[in-house]
Amino acid sequence: MNADKSPEIEVSEREHNILRLLVDHYISDGQPVGSRTLSKLPGIGISAASVRNVMGDLETMGLLKSPHTSAGRVPTSAAYRLFVDSMMEYRQPGPELVEEIRTALDPSLSEQNLIKVASTFLSGVTEMAGMITVPKREQLSVRQIEFLPLSEKRILVILIVNDKEVHNRIIQVDREYSKSELEQFANYLNTEYLGKPLAEVRDALQRELEEVRTDMSQRMQFMIEVAGQVLTGTDGKADEEDLLVAGETNLMAHADLSNVDTLKDLFEAFQHKRDIYHLLERCISADGVRIFIGREAGYDALQDCSLVTSPYEVNDSIIGVLGVVGPKRMAYDKVIPVVDVTSKLLSAALNSKK
Repeated sequence: MNADKSPEIEVSEREHNILRLLVDHYISDGQPVGSRTLSKLPGIGISAASVRNVMGDLETMGLLKSPHTSAGRVPTSAAYRLFVDSMMEYRQPGPELVEEIRTALDPSLSEQNLIKVASTFLSGVTEMAGMITVPKREQLSVRQIEFLPLSEKRILVILIVNDKEVHNRIIQVDREYSKSELEQFANYLNTEYLGKPLAEVRDALQRELEEVRTDMSQRMQFMIEVAGQVLTGTDGKADEEDLLVAGETNLMAHADLSNVDTLKDLFEAFQHKRDIYHLLERCISADGVRIFIGREAGYDALQDCSLVTSPYEVNDSIIGVLGVVGPKRMAYDKVIPVVDVTSKLLSAALNSKK
């Protein structure tokens, strides 16, 4: 597991035990935890007064805080970090859930649909927001490209990559093009660039455009520019095709995120996606699950949230990251293994298509 860890905080065995029980109880119950409540839990073995003293020490260390005037305490982000790193016992998904995930990630689906299913499944099973980065176009290879004339000076570009993944894009042009003209240029591209990586095709077209611009017919120059636009896709910034998000509205059901301003910031982050996309991209080199708690993510919109991510791969090369966003008061012991298993099963499904 990887995480952006906070500075280590040393706690005694008694403090460790009480903090673990308090975090566990708070995650389950959602209410501030008092010393009397803790003293009645199995495994404490000390009086409520002693528990209260330990809780005071934990609060001084920045691991607990008191909300409003409540006599109880709740964990801080530092407490959640300590809990995740050294106190928690994972609960691996049962065989029925694993089989459900495997069935949902049917290898017969296209790569695009597998990725959508993974995000949607994660949001459903965790009741949080599921998300996944789409493999970069540079990691895909051209199988076929077609141009179809549409009305009102538009062209439908159909790009087939890898085995069956299809990308459609409508391009506005400055005049009508006949079907035969478009077929001629598609034949040229398919002959020259079949099976080559998109990045290589894009760069070759750019070089060709620059090298022979002065000798090229206006029609050919235009079509190379159109093809380059399709293959490049964007100007390098994350757009809605780079990151898929599912189940954002699930977060409205969590009391910890019910503040209107908090939800507004979250939904704006999901809508624009760029910050979350770049955060997930930071996890592309992670060896397994990575967890960001509160401000560890580095974005104000996620200060009341936790993000659990795991990369997925094809042919031993990581091509994307999936994960969930939810409240800091999440069942880490169940969520982390589900994210981990889903990434492994998605990788298996994608690899079986090769």
